[in-house]
Amino acid sequence: MGEQSLAVEGDSTDMEDRVNNRTLRPVSSTFREFMTEGWESQEPQQKALESSAFTPARLQSLSERFPGERLVIPAGNLKTRNNDCDYAFRPDTTFAYYTGLGEDFEAGAVLVLNPVAEDSPEAAEGRKHTATLFVHPRADQSTEDYYRSSQYGEYWVGPRPGLEELAAMTGIETEDIAQLPDALSKDVGTEQGAIRVRVVRDADPQITQMVEDIRWANGFDSPDDNTDADGKLHEFAAEARMVKDSYEVSQMRQAVDATKLGFDRILERLPEVADKPRSERMLEGAFNSIARERGNDVGYGTIVASGSHAPVLHWMRNNGTVSNGDLLLIDAGVEVNSLYTADITRTFPVGGTFSPLQRRIYETVLSAQQAAFDVAKPGVTYSDMHHTVMRVLAQALHDWGILPVSVEESLSPSGQQHRRWHACGCAHHLGLDVHDCAQARYESYQDAPIEAGMIFTIEPGLYFKDNDLLVPPEYRGIGVRIEDDVLMTEHGPEWISAGIPKTVDDVEQWMAQRAAAGQR
Repeated sequence: MGEQSLAVEGDSTDMEDRVNNRTLRPVSSTFREFMTEGWESQEPQQKALESSAFTPARLQSLSERFPGERLVIPAGNLKTRNNDCDYAFRPDTTFAYYTGLGEDFEAGAVLVLNPVAEDSPEAAEGRKHTATLFVHPRADQSTEDYYRSSQYGEYWVGPRPGLEELAAMTGIETEDIAQLPDALSKDVGTEQGAIRVRVVRDADPQITQMVEDIRWANGFDSPDDNTDADGKLHEFAAEARMVKDSYEVSQMRQAVDATKLGFDRILERLPEVADKPRSERMLEGAFNSIARERGNDVGYGTIVASGSHAPVLHWMRNNGTVSNGDLLLIDAGVEVNSLYTADITRTFPVGGTFSPLQRRIYETVLSAQQAAFDVAKPGVTYSDMHHTVMRVLAQALHDWGILPVSVEESLSPSGQQHRRWHACGCAHHLGLDVHDCAQARYESYQDAPIEAGMIFTIEPGLYFKDNDLLVPPEYRGIGVRIEDDVLMTEHGPEWISAGIPKTVDDVEQWMAQRAAAGQR
């Protein structure tokens, strides 16, 4: 890769220079002047994002929940991978939701909702806040940062949107990030008419510390109260995302479609890599290449788990051999450029055909999934779907002679023996995060009625670890999970991922078709 930054020419004991001592740069005034001349202007595109038509309603809802308070939502900043190398930037989910910005827009930015004065024109229009996006100006060819800043300099990163461009993209007023400290501290206090500040705490530690310093300097000196206030902001933002608007639904459909292509590519490669060392990684690469071609990235670490790795719920090392005769569990999702992600799991027989035992376990898991789907309708809860899945699985384990107690005893709160083979949940919200809305209250999540517009997964499984002495030897090392994405409508649930085969016959046919395509 290119050099991370430019070090000063010559010897130096300065820490900053020693950190960047891999390269030398000239420091003459002639060079500085020469580097700002003779460049053709490169203007980034200024075009409203499709999401900008939907963010005003989201901001309005947030504004109404916290009238009179300043709300601070950072994008987050670059995170170090090692030494002077950073991970690819992905904006904080709350920031992405309220600005509509996806991809890698915009490290270091901060969205601020500022309360309006009661006698202001904005208040007369019914508004309680004005939104401002604080961002770094462009470091284009007219500035020294053009070649000095490895984060923002366009010599390093190419043309990037600045204040004008991000305003056009989001429809939100923009200001220079240098103005942020003054903007955050203005009129903060505990007296009548003063302003309280809340921040999404985990997004950017530097911004959170800035807010804390402002609060402590102006009478908000209880760490517990501040943390609780910030938690309420994060909680509300998570619960607001539970019901998707039409734009979000369209993005989720695109994510699922791209994920199907990723599975297609895996199956095309499967015959070629079977029985080769580290073939799990070969298949991971096949899927991840589609994620980068068709979207922003993968929505989470791709799980490619063959044989005894399949019962490992979050197997992401993916360094095993995909062997003929084994089952292959793949849990993967493409995150599209808007940052919405699919979450799909399929379990395949590596050789193309399920054995009788593999088929029996697979069809049991599929029956449990369908039972939960049949129960799902507006007004039911995640708990309702969970208990439906558990009953199907417990009954099967009992019928196979594995469950050591009766079905009813196992399903009772004091029993739960069947959970040995399904210790995880079987449904969760899905959207900008693979486990979306996780900061919501329990009563707003597990025990809340499912509403039209919610998108969630149904993902039952059976996991028989290879060291489980309570199951017959032929079951050991088998793991099956089937996971699909569901949109709740006013008329009932819809499989968004209906186009990804999952019955035994359809899976075997799909595998044969893609294997043939891979040979062409």
